[in-house]
Order: sequence, then C-alpha cells, then structure tokens
Amino acid sequence: MSLPLLKSFFIAGIFGYVHGFSTFQWPNPVLSHVDQLFFEDDMGGFIQGCPIRDNTTIAAQWLRIAYHDSASHNVSEGTGGVDASIQYELDRLENIGEGMTASLRDFNGFGTTPFFGMADMIALAAVLAVEGCGGPIIPYSAGRVDATVAGPSTVPQPQQPLASHIASFQSQGFNESEMISLVSCGHTFGGVRQGDFPLIVTESLGATDVATFDTTPAFDNTIVSEYLMNTTKDVLVVGPNITTRSDFRIFSSDGNATMQNLLSPDTFSETCANLIERMINNVPNGVNLTEPITEPFDYLISDPLLSYQNGTLIMTTTLRVLNPSTGATVTMLWADRQGSFCPSTGCSVQSSGSQNVVFNAGPTTQNLAAARYSFNATINATSSISKFWFEIDNNDGSDSIVVDNGGSGFVVEQDSLFVDVIRSKELFVVTPTSFNMVYDIVVAVRGDAGSISTSMTAFSGTSLASAPPFTPVITPTTLQLDGNNPPEGGFTFYNANFTLLSVTYLSMAATVAGTTYTQENFDLTAVTFDIVDVGF
Repeated sequence: MSLPLLKSFFIAGIFGYVHGFSTFQWPNPVLSHVDQLFFEDDMGGFIQGCPIRDNTTIAAQWLRIAYHDSASHNVSEGTGGVDASIQYELDRLENIGEGMTASLRDFNGFGTTPFFGMADMIALAAVLAVEGCGGPIIPYSAGRVDATVAGPSTVPQPQQPLASHIASFQSQGFNESEMISLVSCGHTFGGVRQGDFPLIVTESLGATDVATFDTTPAFDNTIVSEYLMNTTKDVLVVGPNITTRSDFRIFSSDGNATMQNLLSPDTFSETCANLIERMINNVPNGVNLTEPITEPFDYLISDPLLSYQNGTLIMTTTLRVLNPSTGATVTMLWADRQGSFCPSTGCSVQSSGSQNVVFNAGPTTQNLAAARYSFNATINATSSISKFWFEIDNNDGSDSIVVDNGGSGFVVEQDSLFVDVIRSKELFVVTPTSFNMVYDIVVAVRGDAGSISTSMTAFSGTSLASAPPFTPVITPTTLQLDGNNPPEGGFTFYNANFTLLSVTYLSMAATVAGTTYTQENFDLTAVTFDIVDVGF
C-alpha cells in the first residue's frame, strides 16, 4: 500500500465517539478502527461497485473465505468459528482457489493492529462484500482472536451426501432451512472455477474459466428465482456430475419451501443479513465481541498528540462531526491537571480549520455529510491538562451542543510519557548508492535521566511474507538518550529509528522514580511528521 494511502489509516486507538450506544466510552480502539476501515479508509472503498477480479468478483472471494473460516465452529463445544485459522488450511482440497490467497493479501495490505487482527478483517470483509454489491447492511462487531494453528477440516464439499451437509451446518448452529438460505446467500456471488474443480465443471469455458452460480454479479435473489424457474445454470444444481450437485440436494431438501420463501427480495435480503451476521459472529467461548456498528458515529475524536515546546505543551486533536451545520463554530475546552491556570469554565481554543469527510461505504452513508475540525492548543506545561471536551454552536439561536464523552470528558490519563510529534521527524536518508525513509521517533519523559528506565515494543501490522499466513511482527526496541534534544523543562528525551512502513504501532513504558507510565498502541501512520533531508 502506498504511503499516502497508509497514512490515511487514522485509527489505532486514537478515536472516540459519542453515539447512540449508552455504554460506549472513549477510548475504544477496536470500534475506532472499525469506523475508519468501514466508512473512511480504503477497505470500504475498495469493494464498492462489486469490482471484478479473476473472472469473478472480489466480493465473491471475500465472502467465500469468510464462510470457509467460520465452518470450523462447533456450537455445542463452543470452539472454532471465525478465527483466521484459514491461513493455515489452504493446502486442503476444500480451500483450493486463487481467491483465498488473493483475499488474504488484500486483508494484509489493509494492515492489522494490536487490537484488530486477521479474523476481524475476514469478518469485516464479508460485511463489506455484501454491501459493496448492493446487498443489505449487516451489523458488524469486532473482538475476534486469531488462531495460530489450523482448525478441523469441516467445510462441506459438493460430493458429500445431504445428510453430511445437514450435520455440518447443525454443528455450526444452523438448522436445515437456515442451511438452505445460507447456501443461497453465499451462492448469489461467484461460481466454480474449472481449473480448481475439473470434476464439477467438465466442459472448457475458455477464457472465462468460471461457471457462475447465477446470471448477475450483484447480491440479489437471482440464484433463487432461476432455480425455481428451472433456468438456472448453477453447476451445483444442473452440472453433468450428479454426485456433485450439492446445491440441488440442499435447495430441494424441504420440498423447495425455503426457496419459495426466499423468492421475495425483501425476505432474501433480511434472511441473508441475519444469517451472515450469525455466521461471522460464530466465535469460540470466551471471545467477547463489541457492540455492533452499522453507520458512522455522530462524533469522532482523535487522541491528543503532544509536544513540549518552549515551556508549553502543544496539543493537537480533531473532532469529526456528522451532518454539521454550515457556519458552525466549534470550540475545544480543557481543564487543568493541577493548579488554576484555566478558569472554572475551562481554557478554550476555536477550531483552526475544517475539512469535509468523504465516506467510502455505500447505502449507510450516501445521504450523510461530515466535517473534521482541527484544534491546536497551547497548554501551560506546569498546570497541564486533565481532560478536554467540545462545544458546537450552530449560530442559529439553538443551544450549543456539548460533546464530552457522556459527561466524563476525554480524559488525558498522563502527561509524563508521550511521543513528541514535533521533535519526531521523517528522515530522507541519501547515500551515494541508496536512499531510504526513516522515522526518527522522539519520546518525552518527565523526569531526570538518572531516575528513568524505558522500554518500547514495535508492531508491524502488514506482514512482508510472500504467502499466508500473514502474521504481525512484534519487536522489542531500545530507546536511547536523544543527543539532538537535550533535557528541557523537566523532560528528558529519548529516540529510536525505524524504517518507514516497517513499523505501524509503538507501545512504550517509562518508570520514573518508582512510578510507571505507559502509552499503548501509538499509531505512527496517524501522524504527518516533518521531513528532513539527510544527505551524504
């Protein structure tokens, strides 16, 4: 993924929301990440319009891998489900197909995080695939846990008898009618590739290579209507190999009663949304998923970025407002951590500017507008800041809107350890034979060097592996005293260097005179650092 695209992933535990969820409290890095991937960033836009790939659609590939990953679920034992074990199962005959590896490469390109792994990515891809091809909006929840080994071989195969399919779907938590519906929902996309299944597609298809299940690429119930009208070309219904006519056996298993019910487009859409949501939410016992998200949150904030400069703390943040009023005045306010520098109503600064937000997702956002307001606050370094909040004046005579995280404010937990975003740089390093981009990350610690010990862990969310499994790399890193930034204002400065794009998140800790401070999951791609040329 290119640097400009990667830098658009302003996610990483740095956003909070105020919305209809009464229990939601900032920070919530998982839901923050989902909002960004779903509505603003490249993943949602990538799938819109049902794009074609490999003589099928990307959506078909994404939905197929989601089902194959979920099929290991055993509802009675509370095991398996969507856990990314599919990465370790691609050598199985049921998982053959170039779309499997292509899909995993897609997800790896969008990058996982310390709190949003490949399993969450696979589940989100299924939701986006359905929506991107004109299907229903499926509520999405995150929080899955990635497996590190293969799961059981439980994906039903076309040559198996009906009883075997019924038993497999029952194990996954679906009854016979739900099995019929879920297969119909899945087979509204894609088809069977002759090169992968020559015993099913026995005739050459030439350059197309794929025998599609129905005549439309969209998410619709054409798979149902063509079956009931006896016009279907579904090779798993009318193919020459009777043994592999699994769709026919499944669809007709209740005398076509379920298929007749699915002939209603509304019923098909509603049924599929419910079943696919259940499918991707099949997870092992003990895995807790977040509350679902179906639309952008009303308010979205970015975690404060700090720097110490000339006796003050410089803090930057943003507030995304859904459907803002034209000409609104947006103000950020904050309270002291100690002392009484701010008045009782709080110190304040008005927005330094705003930018319209473009949503990439489809039906849920097509009638929505949003703006992101930027703030740059100069804060007394001694009294510091304990929390902040926002007021929106629509300048229409109505009461101001207070955005304060459900009344608690957006709390700044500590100001003794942070990445100093102004002192940190991107170094453009040039030698006679090469050039490279390097992060020079400067970390500020409040205290004297003699009383400080530090640690840092670097996380790379995009694997450099050439083939699955694509797993993140977590590397302990040493912080060194920064010779370019001597102690100032009670802060000691440390630094570490990373090749650009090789690290996406940093977690760090500093113990100062027996007290430990932490900053978890700082997203390097969320910040635009100054670029400095380092010549030879």
